[in-house]
Amino acid sequence: MLGAMHDQALSIALIGIFGIGAQWIAWRTGWPAIALMLAAGVISGPVLHLINPEHVFGDLLEPMVSVAVALILFEGGLSLNFRELRKTDGAVARLVLLGAPIGWVLGALACFYVAGLVWPVAILFAGILVVTGPTVVLPLLRQSNVAARPRAILKWEAIVNDPVGALLGVVTYEYLRRAGEGGTLASVIFALVAAAVVAGLIGWLAARALGWAFPRGHVPEFLKAPVLLVAVIGVFVLSNAIQQETGLLAVTVMGVALANMRLDSLRDIQPFKENVTVLLISGVFVILSASLDFDVLRQFEWRFLAFLLVLLFLVRPATVLLSLAFTPVPWNERLLVAWIAPRGIVAVAISGLFALRLDRLGYSDGSILVTLSFAVVVATILFHGFSIRPVARLLKVTGASERGLLVVGATPFSLELATQLRQLEVPVTIADNSWQRLSPARHAGIPTYHGEILSEATDERLDLTQFQVLAATTDNEAYNALVCTEFAPEIGRDNVYQLGDASNDEDPRALPESLRGRALFSAGHGVEDIIQREEQGWTFRKTRISEQFDFEAAKASLAEGGDMLLLLRKNGALRFFTHASRPTPQPGDTILSYVPPTKPRPKGEEE
Repeated sequence: MLGAMHDQALSIALIGIFGIGAQWIAWRTGWPAIALMLAAGVISGPVLHLINPEHVFGDLLEPMVSVAVALILFEGGLSLNFRELRKTDGAVARLVLLGAPIGWVLGALACFYVAGLVWPVAILFAGILVVTGPTVVLPLLRQSNVAARPRAILKWEAIVNDPVGALLGVVTYEYLRRAGEGGTLASVIFALVAAAVVAGLIGWLAARALGWAFPRGHVPEFLKAPVLLVAVIGVFVLSNAIQQETGLLAVTVMGVALANMRLDSLRDIQPFKENVTVLLISGVFVILSASLDFDVLRQFEWRFLAFLLVLLFLVRPATVLLSLAFTPVPWNERLLVAWIAPRGIVAVAISGLFALRLDRLGYSDGSILVTLSFAVVVATILFHGFSIRPVARLLKVTGASERGLLVVGATPFSLELATQLRQLEVPVTIADNSWQRLSPARHAGIPTYHGEILSEATDERLDLTQFQVLAATTDNEAYNALVCTEFAPEIGRDNVYQLGDASNDEDPRALPESLRGRALFSAGHGVEDIIQREEQGWTFRKTRISEQFDFEAAKASLAEGGDMLLLLRKNGALRFFTHASRPTPQPGDTILSYVPPTKPRPKGEEE
């Protein structure tokens, strides 16, 4: 007993280490996280035999993975706001209503004529292949710089089509099972449509119940996240009890319904659900690939390679291009969507489930589904994971080529800062809720955002993915801190800065470090300090670091009282000098300093 518990604990720890380790390496290197997680599982499983999920978890493996997929799908549904859907120009509806049937038919033809499967198994597997899945698409989009509309199309399609593909597989299997009992296709479809409607209704009612209970204080703050977690699992299990595989539809409906209720409570638990999703995606992918059996892969035949090529270069492009014909979506965006369709855990899990059931019905090709599904997952992850960035650049459907600075607050200081950075070819946008205060920036040709930066409307009017750093520079220190706290989860805690005194947390008059952004300037100048310096005529100076004029020389040349504000790396990265962080410049980097008007210009310094 103790030995089994030790094996389980060790396996769980290794799954976490390999999964999160792969995510970290992906962040450091820019490589696709899904490809690295897949590789981590293969190395830890069939190669080194460190993890054997089936042996360690036994009968719990399938329900564990199923619940994890349900939670991932629910979290994906929570990110689906109908305001974003309107930006897709009807593309998502077409990909679901037209794309799924077209993909099903074309996939079935490929499975039969190319992969050599018998018709019943070909039709079932083609239904499963309709899915792309949030477990693979969301990590892919998180690491790529895809423009807003194709990003929204791919995200919505992945989340909505996930339960659709599962239901298509169920329709085929139930018809095959009931055909021998005299059942007709119409009766099977009617029963499953009814079950799907019931499942959707269960998800919607659960969302409405939570939407009613949370704002009225019927659930305390410390229990909201656990209650939501348990509710999702309960909805998933209840729907599956009514009809197998409808649970995915129920949790998707539940997530989308909650996302469009504008509940303040969901904003509070968003970091929790995102962290849980990252853990689940990492764990599920490692478990998926660690369960890979090389004996199964030995069943791979050369005709399967032809099937993969047809799936990648014919079935998916034809499905998307036919579905999006005569839509306002530009051709380059259609082509990107037509290329990106990685499959993940849902395809493998459902294929493995139906493989066993088909064997019981006497279809020998059922065992091949596991081999084919793994081949499809590996091929699509590698092809699409490593190609999404170059393909997006080739088709010119990327976001901002260089990520810049978002300055909140139109002040003389922020206007001069933006002017200096634009001279250094750094993209800068100034945001303010006053049209009048933004007037000097507009006249200077600096991009502006007019609106309350903390408003929900900002999410759809301002693409935050184009910014690597945020600096709050209004004359209200508390407001600056609020802005930094709000955007820290999205931009990064280390990438949000503000004007304001970086006082010791023991000072009862100061905002604690946990509630504010990083202090601009290593001395932590406050708002009043900057206003006073502006009145005295302080200005910005740019210094280029070279082999002859190094960092020590730049510090020595700094006038008394002057401060280094930021460092611009050769690759365009911005690093600020703060009381807690002092980046080390390298030759070719540029330092932007804030200096008194009497500061002389040393050799090597530019205006």
